[in-house]
Amino acid sequence: MPRRMLIYRAALTSALLVAGLSGCGQSTPASSSAGNVTLRLGYLTRITHASALVGIDQGLFAKNLAPGVTLEAKPFGQGTEEVTALLSGQIDAAYVGPNPAFNAWQKSAGTAIKIISGSATGGTSFVVKPDILSAEDLRGKTLADPALGGTLDVSLRHWLKENGLQTNPEGGGDVFIKPTKPESAIIPAFNANQIAGAIESAPYDVQLVKSGGTTLWTDPNTITVLVVRQEFLKAHPDVVSGLLRGQVAANDAIHDSPKVAEQAANNTLAKALGKGLDPDVLHASFQETTFTNDPNAASLNDQVQKAVSVGLLEPLSLDGIFDLHLLNEVLEASGKPQVDA
Repeated sequence: MPRRMLIYRAALTSALLVAGLSGCGQSTPASSSAGNVTLRLGYLTRITHASALVGIDQGLFAKNLAPGVTLEAKPFGQGTEEVTALLSGQIDAAYVGPNPAFNAWQKSAGTAIKIISGSATGGTSFVVKPDILSAEDLRGKTLADPALGGTLDVSLRHWLKENGLQTNPEGGGDVFIKPTKPESAIIPAFNANQIAGAIESAPYDVQLVKSGGTTLWTDPNTITVLVVRQEFLKAHPDVVSGLLRGQVAANDAIHDSPKVAEQAANNTLAKALGKGLDPDVLHASFQETTFTNDPNAASLNDQVQKAVSVGLLEPLSLDGIFDLHLLNEVLEASGKPQVDA
């Protein structure tokens, strides 16, 4: 097995072992009694997770959950952290990027999670210094992204490879990629010329442009999906249906009343982070992101192949990862087109 694959798998296994130890006693869905269930929902503090941000602020999830179901929404900084929480039973469902979902599926041999809905596509850009006009101009430069093995990391590494530039998980190669945590630290690193660019999702890519960067390319693929632990889905399909009704309602709110939805998303961000986004950053972030209930299976299969090609995922089939029957029931009941896996 290539050394870069061993390094990544070792890091992931270590994180999951820690999560498993910390999650002992929490592997089953939280409930106080029959009929009283707590749904623990994870999301990232990005506009590409606005389905969650809007649904939380406007109470759309809570309104669509049955009496006796309590929603506990938990913000995360990275999708890899969400997957660790899912696999250790600390949360029941999550808005997450595709590649962390693939890792959860592969690591658990297809037993941990199901993708039950799409959420967003696009909203992702590779932003660089103005003097960088092509991939070749990046040779020897340092770039940043949120996390090794994350959706953005895979997208960047694949694009560089397609343009003749090699990278490796240790940070070396023709271009040096620096996973940066917290994600917000990428902006000052760019301003201080410590990095030549970064791949980011909204709002961070918008903030990089405001800091003087230029967009070299954008990624139109699926960026956020909604997943649920299989154990929770089997035990509480009615709760998951309520969650999906809230998801569909949140995307309807974004489409029907975009300005109101923008403010709702900002309210959730402000509560989670202590501060919301500037209005112009907020609006631009929504403008570049498409919110959809369709997970776009073709896009996800394409992203799997990209992750395999850069050595951050072993060959993987997505057969069985989708369970869209509850979503399609919700869509049919509201007169909307159904989606395919």
